[in-house]
Parts: sequence; C-alpha cells; structure tokens
Amino acid sequence: MIALTGGIASGKTTVAERLAERGAVHIDADQIARQVVEPGTPTLARVVEEFGDDILHEDGSLNRQALGARVFSDRQALKRLNSIVHPAIWEVTRSLIRQAKADDPDAIVVYNVPLMVEAEGDRALGEQFDLVVVAHADEATRIRRMTELRGMSEADAASRVRSQATEPERLAIADVVIDTNGSLEHTLEQADSLYDRLRT
Repeated sequence: MIALTGGIASGKTTVAERLAERGAVHIDADQIARQVVEPGTPTLARVVEEFGDDILHEDGSLNRQALGARVFSDRQALKRLNSIVHPAIWEVTRSLIRQAKADDPDAIVVYNVPLMVEAEGDRALGEQFDLVVVAHADEATRIRRMTELRGMSEADAASRVRSQATEPERLAIADVVIDTNGSLEHTLEQADSLYDRLRT
C-alpha cells in the first residue's frame, strides 16, 4: 500500500498515472472527494449545514469555486471542511483498497492523497501504508504551473498553495521523494524506477 502525496500542482497525478500505466491500482482521493459531495449525499448536506446554501449551484450541486473562496483564505474554515469530508473519503477508500487486494493479493495499490499531512488524524483510521511517496516541486514552480496551465491569478494560486502543508512538513513524512521540478521525462523516469523497485 503506497501513499502518494504532494501539494497542489506538484505533479503527483502524473506520477500516479505513470504507476497505473505500469500496472499499479490507482485510487484517487480527489475523485472520491467529488463523489462524496454529489447532490443528495449526507456529506454534502453536512457541508451546506456548516457553510450555508450559497455554496451550491442552482441545480443543488456544490459550487467548488464559492466554497474554495470561503475556505482557502481561512485555515479554521478549511479545518472544519476537512473534518466533514475526510472521514467520508476514507470510508470509500478503505472499501476500494479491500476490493483491490481481494482481486489481486500482490497488487501495488497507490493511494493518491493530496492532503495526507493535513489529514494525518484520518490516516490513522485507515490502512497501514507501506511507503509514503512525496511528489515535490518548489512553491514558485507550483504557482507558475497554476497560473500558466490552469489560468488562475497569481494571488489565487499562492493562496491555494499556502493553505496546504508546507514542503518541509510534507517531506518530513516521505520515504521516497520524486523531484518534479524538472522535465516530464525526468519525473516519469523516477516513477518508473519506483515501480521497478516495488516489483523486485
């Protein structure tokens, strides 16, 4: 069981997808996070109860931009949101891990979890990770990627980056660090080396 983490725009999804191409089972916490707040879910109801119905679109779906504007500049609000969403994510995650291991006891399962440091309390409730892998890019690189590739303003990008754990905090839990500051090829080479190491 591999936990793959990294800050926003750090390249962790690129690493996860490469490991999946090589044969790993990829479980994406971001995708699960979207599922657990779909209209009609108890998690979305709790989020609305906490933050108000102005974080919803007219069709009842979550307005992520409105919610993001509320929480990414307020650490306490972000903490309250995480306390609602993370347990729901873990419930789904545990089920997917059990299924992957039932399908193939030798499977390499990669749990792509951006907020692993921030959700460390929730982590203790779940599976024991055999290895923690951190995709690492410096703050300036991540902000540049968000402005150039996602069309965000520099202020919004910086706010998102700084609402998360610091790089020293993230690197402190790493068993393996994949440096994603350089070229895509260099990142993929490191992912391949990791996969080969796990299979030996």
